[in-house]
Amino acid sequence: MKEQIFQVDAFTNKPFAGNPAGVVLLVSEKSDDWMRSFAREMNLSETAFLLKDGDGYHLRWFTPKVEVSLCGHATLASAHVLFNETMVPGNETILFSSASGVLNARFERGWIELDFPAFEVKPVSSTSQIDQAIGFSPKKIFESDVNLLVEMDSFDAVRDYQPDFFAISQLPYQGLIITSRMPSGFDFASRYFAPRAGINEDPVTGSSHCSLAPYWAEKLGKSEFSAYQASERSGELKVKLETGRVLIQGQAVTIFKGELEI
Repeated sequence: MKEQIFQVDAFTNKPFAGNPAGVVLLVSEKSDDWMRSFAREMNLSETAFLLKDGDGYHLRWFTPKVEVSLCGHATLASAHVLFNETMVPGNETILFSSASGVLNARFERGWIELDFPAFEVKPVSSTSQIDQAIGFSPKKIFESDVNLLVEMDSFDAVRDYQPDFFAISQLPYQGLIITSRMPSGFDFASRYFAPRAGINEDPVTGSSHCSLAPYWAEKLGKSEFSAYQASERSGELKVKLETGRVLIQGQAVTIFKGELEI
């Protein structure tokens, strides 16, 4: 039996938008070098590798450069493949075992809901290196999991921000999240840059919302949000903060599928 491969656009309901992810359904264990090499071959921000494991699936994520401990859009893409290819009935919950623990995915009225951990957001003091890398001196800066988080003054500032990828890659963080309120239509917007992990700008990032949901819950006094990621491809998410968890809903579209010849 050959491995099946898919490319899926996640956090969108139309092709050529959202965030593309590779999904590989493994029939046997592969080495880290093999998965890293295959992720480079796919050359997408993330490629997910799934291996059947009892009642669920073991799930790992690789950028073209490194393995990461959590990826939202590739998990959404993986769940979409399993549901869409009827490998898992639509009324069942998928259990993914991962470096971030057990992650659940279920089909909910045309959307796939991911159950992810919530990350603590804590203020930190800025430094001249951070200011120079970001390109301005933020009023406040926060640390959350492996990322920095900065709130901008307006949605226009988020949309028009011109990152210095090399400078950001020199920071001792995986990535930079910038965010702001939206003038209408959504509760907040964001963008995410992770050049250190081989991703200059991630089109739509589920895992960053594990930090954004607690951040905006504290500021807005609410727990449910509609979120917009303002990359060139853009994407939409529904986000809900629960005790220690973030529920992230998105849609996805399969672009192609095939079989490995190696």
